[in-house]
Amino acid sequence: MTETGEGRKKELEEKLSQWLEGPFARAQAKKWQKAFTSYREEVKNLYTPLDGETDYLEDMGFPGEYPFTRGVYPTMYRGRLWTMRQYAGFASAEESNRRYRYLLEQGQTGLSIAFDLPTQIGLDSDHPMASGEVGKVGVAIDSLADMEILFDGIPLEEVSTSMTINSPAAILMAMYVVVAEKQGVKPEELRGTIQNDILKEYFARGTYIFPPEPSIKLITDIFAYCSEKMPRWNTISISGYHIREAGANAVQEVAFTLADGIAYVKAALEAGLDVDDFAPRLSFFFNSQMNVLEEVAKFRAARRIWAKIMAEQFNAKNPKSRMLRFHTQTAGAALTAQQPLNNVTRVTLQALAAVLGGTQSLHTNSYDEALALPSEESVRIALRTQQILAHESGVGATADPIGGSYYIENLTDDIEKQVFEYLDKIENMGGMEKAIESGYVQKEIQKSAYEMQKRIEEEEEIIIGVNKHKLDEPTPGDLLAMDPQVEKQQQEKLVRVKEERDNKQVKGKLDSLHEAAKNDENLIPHIIDAVRVYATLGEICGVLREIYGEYRAPTF
Repeated sequence: MTETGEGRKKELEEKLSQWLEGPFARAQAKKWQKAFTSYREEVKNLYTPLDGETDYLEDMGFPGEYPFTRGVYPTMYRGRLWTMRQYAGFASAEESNRRYRYLLEQGQTGLSIAFDLPTQIGLDSDHPMASGEVGKVGVAIDSLADMEILFDGIPLEEVSTSMTINSPAAILMAMYVVVAEKQGVKPEELRGTIQNDILKEYFARGTYIFPPEPSIKLITDIFAYCSEKMPRWNTISISGYHIREAGANAVQEVAFTLADGIAYVKAALEAGLDVDDFAPRLSFFFNSQMNVLEEVAKFRAARRIWAKIMAEQFNAKNPKSRMLRFHTQTAGAALTAQQPLNNVTRVTLQALAAVLGGTQSLHTNSYDEALALPSEESVRIALRTQQILAHESGVGATADPIGGSYYIENLTDDIEKQVFEYLDKIENMGGMEKAIESGYVQKEIQKSAYEMQKRIEEEEEIIIGVNKHKLDEPTPGDLLAMDPQVEKQQQEKLVRVKEERDNKQVKGKLDSLHEAAKNDENLIPHIIDAVRVYATLGEICGVLREIYGEYRAPTF
């Protein structure tokens, strides 16, 4: 620092001291409350240039350039708005197709598919364990026939599609490829994402099928296949969203998500892939919670940390390999069944944080989702929230609009520091798989969730309508309800598929898949072949269960 700079710093220190001892001390003595981040760091009443030593070029830089703190694209939203991608899927493929068409008519710019629980764990709708769950939390997909209906009339060369599917991700991607093929769309033209993030399932969500080792092998098969055949497809969405929903704080969300990312990169390198062949198609998925400024700092820190990891740990040369591109969903766990219209405000603030933080795509939750699947009216309001932010608020007019704030930069630095502390600890355990096996990650999240709930119950954390400003009011009567006949209709459709297909062909393709899995081949071409002849999701997963077995979670 120059002599002039040192002099100004000393003057600032003196003025700040006078302010703290004078006006602030007098105000604090009357009425003043402490504030904390989600990870329980106390927030100071005021931040100044004395808080932190940010080097602009090294720590912030310019949008579209390393370390990407200020955004991954030079023009950000002036060049292209974020993709408005409303997550939807329920009941049957026919019902979900109607909802997708409705959303596209309302101005949605990308599809996001929710699958029901049996589909997520690789069971057909006629499996005994599927009873009562068919079509409940997403759309039921048993075979290519359902996928054809799901995308009927939707030109796949024009839309980007995200699919929230993990253990059977390769199978649902294969179905999408074949549906596109039938529309005359080549694999290299397809844009979209499969979540395909199995590690977080073992500690935050639970929709796993196979043990970790073969599950990660399937993921690297997808990396290899898509790097050659589907260059515009995002091969994984490494997901912090569910980690945060399980009770993690902002630091843990970033740390555990990036630790998963490191594990996938290592697995791909061990499989013989070049980092710059697959890393540009890695994407991420984060939660946007209620503390707006903390969330903005979280997104900025995550970009900078990932850029450093890819450059310094994995020696990635392609700038796109160092970019952390991410989708955001507003926080489902923050929605309340009490006074549900308050959720419109909550979602707006969470969406604002995502946009200020530089997200590439966004889902806004509907106000009634704490009570039921969203109605057409509520999902339209959720989409309109994004459109108003995009076209009326002005927040997208400049890149990283609150970057440079003394508080934001201090918070970004602090989150980065604490995330690296977690990453170092996980690395010393032998990596994320070992940390999950030991129960370390699960215990950290459980502790954070417990402490948060305790603060709510003791009214240290205020939730309007829950522990403050409560009302007695009836449950809204216009909630979306599932037709109880959906499960029976889905099972009947499955019977017809099995009767009308060439079952000799199906057996041959499933036998080929069995041999390929035994011989450790890349399974994606074999899965596509099986899907093309209408082998079902359950049949394909059944073959893989024979080879890989099923995962049973340990208790801690």
